[in-house]
Amino acid sequence: MAGTRYAARNNTGRYVSRLTSGTLAVVMAGGRGERLKALTEHRCKPATPFGGKFRIIDFVLSNCVNSGIRQIAVLTQYKAQSLIQHIQRGWSYLRGELGEFVELIPAQQQIGEMWYRGTADAVYQNLDFIRSNRPTHVLILAGDHIYKMDYGPMIAYHEQCEAAITVGVVEVPVDRANEFGIVSTDDTNRVIKFAEKPRDPDEIPGRPGFARASMGIYVIGMERLEKMLAEDAGDENSAHDFGKNIIPPAIDRMRVFAYPFQDVETRAQSYWRDVGNLDAFYEANMELVAVNPELNVYDHQWPIWTYQAQQPPAKFVLDEDGRRGMAVNSTIAGGCIISGAHVSNSLLSTDVRVEEGTRLDQAVVLPSVSIGRHCDIRRCIIDEHCTIPDGMRIGHDPAADRKRFWITSGGVVLVTPDMLKPAR
Repeated sequence: MAGTRYAARNNTGRYVSRLTSGTLAVVMAGGRGERLKALTEHRCKPATPFGGKFRIIDFVLSNCVNSGIRQIAVLTQYKAQSLIQHIQRGWSYLRGELGEFVELIPAQQQIGEMWYRGTADAVYQNLDFIRSNRPTHVLILAGDHIYKMDYGPMIAYHEQCEAAITVGVVEVPVDRANEFGIVSTDDTNRVIKFAEKPRDPDEIPGRPGFARASMGIYVIGMERLEKMLAEDAGDENSAHDFGKNIIPPAIDRMRVFAYPFQDVETRAQSYWRDVGNLDAFYEANMELVAVNPELNVYDHQWPIWTYQAQQPPAKFVLDEDGRRGMAVNSTIAGGCIISGAHVSNSLLSTDVRVEEGTRLDQAVVLPSVSIGRHCDIRRCIIDEHCTIPDGMRIGHDPAADRKRFWITSGGVVLVTPDMLKPAR
């Protein structure tokens, strides 16, 4: 069993598997994040701020390090500068002389005059780098999901099942199945079908109303990976994507297994969020404001590592009627100053200023935002480096907001610096 394969502790007090120490992780971080609209106009999705002090990619990188995986390749492509800067500043502490690294690998046209044509092609173009580190297993990961996961038990499960490929899966409601690749399995968790964003998904036996969605996590042995990617690269009709072109044809030819992402003891579904659209991004941030959020970022046994600038503590000033600095049911990061303003049910990232007379409710505010006096703002996402002028109302009049900002199907208003520029 997976638990018998652990031999040493890492610096979080968790046990580290011998299997993870021989695994190289490949993090796919080149996606455009188009469903996040203007929030990814100047950055790739994995670099988007999340949770007050983190970036989305910090979660998958922290999972690797906490699992004992210290060889990590991050494949970048689309608007990667802020991501590169963040990883260089916050993830350069691994010891290269011990074979540890977080290696940033930009698209380099390794095999011709094309950029990455899909997730499988991105890995194929970097096989020389992967091969040079001689991993036993390769762990393919998406760099744009929010979750905490020990990859050790999944790799051990892959070995135990003698699988060629193991796919990480979560349960999702069937009405959301058309957003994911859906995996159908037999009673041993062997995959018998893989459907990309189906309209009529197969339900989980014994779990009506739910389907198994791929997490975009794959465990594959090195030799098997090389062979499969070489075959796919030679197929001119392929989209060169793991979910579309690698997994489905493998199901009939080899042993492909699903690994349910569940609590090892209770078998309850573990926390996992695809923050691929603005409503999902907003909801996942707002979940952290709850009294007992499902995602515990205060867990000292599984810390979320990140780069953070040296910031002073959050500060709340002025104590007079109508200009009292306070925050209720909110998460406030370092460097924030709430000056005579009332903040409720909101998440404020680092270095945010809120001036007197302003009311902020149900807001997700990204770093380095300045909000002026006597504003009334609710149910919105305010992007980095926005300066909100005095007296502005946001989230109260959809017709007025729509003229200037972006409103999601869930009624959340997105505000970016470009949207705040005066019309010419």
